[in-house]
Amino acid sequence: MKKILLLSDTHSYIDDRIIEYAKQADEIWHAGDIGDISVTDQLATIKPLRAVYGNIDDQKARADFPLNNRFTVENVDVWITHIGGYPGKYNPSIRSEIYSNPPKLFICGHSHILKVMPDKQLGLIHMNPGAVGKHGFQKVRTMLRFELNDGKIENLEVIEFKK
Repeated sequence: MKKILLLSDTHSYIDDRIIEYAKQADEIWHAGDIGDISVTDQLATIKPLRAVYGNIDDQKARADFPLNNRFTVENVDVWITHIGGYPGKYNPSIRSEIYSNPPKLFICGHSHILKVMPDKQLGLIHMNPGAVGKHGFQKVRTMLRFELNDGKIENLEVIEFKK
């Protein structure tokens, strides 16, 4: 079993509350728009980090992290990208691959809108943790945490902070 902290759209912001949740996880996943690379540098000192770069990220973030990150943890095929779209409305740049080879868990950021929804056609779960940074229109900063356990996604929890 692995405890995952999923965040996105930090836009250079990190605080002690994010760090406290990071310490409770087994792995930290960042779905892009990191901003200042010191955010992911700090997270990586706490727990293993998997991340992708987003549209606001500079060349340093793009050198450190891929656009798409696909991997398997606890028998769950995971795909993280920053601008991915939603079930039925996937980004054209990934649409053919997601339809021909869908993961079990598809994660993106970018919208600053927290969503967790099934794609019944592809048999996957889509997650967007919203935005945990202070930049953007969102009134509540959000992250997700959940567990992966031998092919299952369990104990999903929304973490909210006032902006």
